[in-house]
Amino acid sequence: MKRRSLLQGAAATGAAGLLALPSAARAAGPAGMPTYTYLRDALKMPLSYNPTGEFIFPCIRGVYDKISGARGRYYLYYAPHEKPGGICVAWANSLAGPFTEFTGNPVIDNVLPSTTVSHVSSPHVTWDAATRQFFLYYHGENTTTRVARSSDGLTFRDETPILSTRLVPGLTETSYARVFAHSGRYVMVYMGVLAGKRRIYHGWSPNGWDQWLFAQTPLINPEPDGLTDISGPSVVTRNNTTYVAYHGNDGRMRITEVGNAFNRETHLGVFHSPGPADNGRVAAPSFGTDGGVEYMFYEAGARLNARICIARAT
Repeated sequence: MKRRSLLQGAAATGAAGLLALPSAARAAGPAGMPTYTYLRDALKMPLSYNPTGEFIFPCIRGVYDKISGARGRYYLYYAPHEKPGGICVAWANSLAGPFTEFTGNPVIDNVLPSTTVSHVSSPHVTWDAATRQFFLYYHGENTTTRVARSSDGLTFRDETPILSTRLVPGLTETSYARVFAHSGRYVMVYMGVLAGKRRIYHGWSPNGWDQWLFAQTPLINPEPDGLTDISGPSVVTRNNTTYVAYHGNDGRMRITEVGNAFNRETHLGVFHSPGPADNGRVAAPSFGTDGGVEYMFYEAGARLNARICIARAT
């Protein structure tokens, strides 16, 4: 399916590495995705910063090979969804967790340098090797995706809007963005709301900070999955091609092949369903590998009552 009319966006974002899943992983699902089994909740309650009792959109990043003086080998970023939100960090020396909350949370709140918004949420952090900085993407309001940068992964600056609904006419929301290094550039996948339905869109930049271009049509639509809404996209590379993993309004996670040129839409089906600990919904996957073992961090539970969980490939 060849499509993509473009519009340039003026501003900035960041980058992260694509997940290349090990070939040794047991092929259990579509695209050879492994079977993930719930291990534990990532965060031990009570937390110092917990204004709404719910958290969403985990992003796991290894920092041990990027900065000195890190609090742990892995940083976990997450946020409440409800007002006022707030971008939070926790850390651990193993992806198996559990994670220790940063006492300085939130590292970004809803009082931004350029404006005050009702909430900030959906953090995604990537490492930009060219500038040796972390780029943090998040939304606030739901119509605007923003980026900030940091040298230590904890103190962020240069808050900049990079994507808004005005850059993709017809959308009423542009949020839940993740950005990945891919084929010499940076690719963003995000949720856009078109005619009341949530779809997956994408854009790209040469440096992950500015010169963004955004496709004017969806990358992935919910109808071929038999759904009305899809969200929480994450890019996965394996089998010499590229996929997007995401969740649907039925509470399950699916995977679709988009190809290395992001010009396909081959729906492959469900790769992960809620287990007994997940309260009927799994969403917003973020993947990592530690000691050759694959892990998936995800939201579990109803959208406004979710918690952050860890699953391990079995």
